[in-house]
Amino acid sequence: MRAEGAGRLSENIAYFVRCLREAGLPLGPAAVLEAAAAVEAAGLGARDDLYWTLHSVLVKRHEHSLIFRQAFDIFWRRRSLTEKMIAMMSPVAIDRNRPKNKPEAGSQRVADAMFKQQPKEREEERLVEFDARLTISEREVLKSRDFAQMSAAEVALAKREMARLRLPLDLVATRRLVPGPGRVVDLARTLRAAMRNGGDLVDIRFREPAQTHPPIVALCDISGSMADYSRLFLHFLHAVSEQGRRVHAFTFATRLTNITRALRTRDPDEALEHSAKLVKDWDGGTRIAHCLERFNKDWSRRVLGQGAIVLMITDGLERVVDDGLAHEMDRLQRSCRRLVWLNPLLRFEAFEARAAGIKAMLPHVDEFRTIHNLRSMGDLVRALARPSSAGDPKAWLKALPKGSA
Repeated sequence: MRAEGAGRLSENIAYFVRCLREAGLPLGPAAVLEAAAAVEAAGLGARDDLYWTLHSVLVKRHEHSLIFRQAFDIFWRRRSLTEKMIAMMSPVAIDRNRPKNKPEAGSQRVADAMFKQQPKEREEERLVEFDARLTISEREVLKSRDFAQMSAAEVALAKREMARLRLPLDLVATRRLVPGPGRVVDLARTLRAAMRNGGDLVDIRFREPAQTHPPIVALCDISGSMADYSRLFLHFLHAVSEQGRRVHAFTFATRLTNITRALRTRDPDEALEHSAKLVKDWDGGTRIAHCLERFNKDWSRRVLGQGAIVLMITDGLERVVDDGLAHEMDRLQRSCRRLVWLNPLLRFEAFEARAAGIKAMLPHVDEFRTIHNLRSMGDLVRALARPSSAGDPKAWLKALPKGSA
């Protein structure tokens, strides 16, 4: 029986760990005991002390820090929570022209986990809202849902949808010659055939260029603003490699990391886990020019042969922009057959190419596309089968007002 005046900290820690597990963090019953023991050893002091004590025990991977922070802010009440609740209940004038703030990345997953068990009196209200949403196909809703706003269940469904995507049968001719109805005489095969006939009849054999699927080279930005999009894009790359296509994957934030071998693991979750162990700068800053320089010097000659297609996913928000960024982008474009820039910022209708990094990179790409949901990913797969129909990327620079380009 609990002593009079004792708190409920252990029960709160247990419930908090269950909420994190529902949000997607791989935590078991042992994590509850470890977290309780850590808090008991560290003692209850400032809020930040409790945050970092639980963080050191419950967060095992860099990409889980965002989910943990949001769950902690919701579960362990902020100092200004009472004031915010009073402000929410107070009548306010509605400004319909005010733009709606987009939810923070991962917030939907945390909300689903935190409020999974709703009170019974609200069950009818929840059912009505659910039925209204299903007036549109559930699959269509999933296709238009932003990757950063997906719940844990929707992320799992999105991974299965990505596995169904099929790249086009885009074949390119190589320098290698193989037997076929070409114009190059295959002297060795012709002489061998003549010897089998005793030299009476000479059947001339020919060769033609071999055809193969061009390799796909992916450069994925895993900085803080891009981590959620790149993580699901890596699942797409794993599904493509399972179809027999040659895929070379690199991640970059403050350094360049080759994760091609890790993505070859058959299980997608295990492949992403191996990739995360190789990457040391997940959710870090951004040094696009430096990472492109390392790729051009160390890897371009190895992976950009046979008409390679480069898919670069980044928002282009470089910290320090100089002439080096444009130079490395120009070198990359000249080394591959097609350079496709995938930028999640294009999902906003009011997007303009005002950032210095974006303006430096745009003149050196062949296509400029968005990549924020399953529909845009399907559009990318279809676009790889034919020449670009997305328009000239330089048009984004021409659309800027005079004096800003």
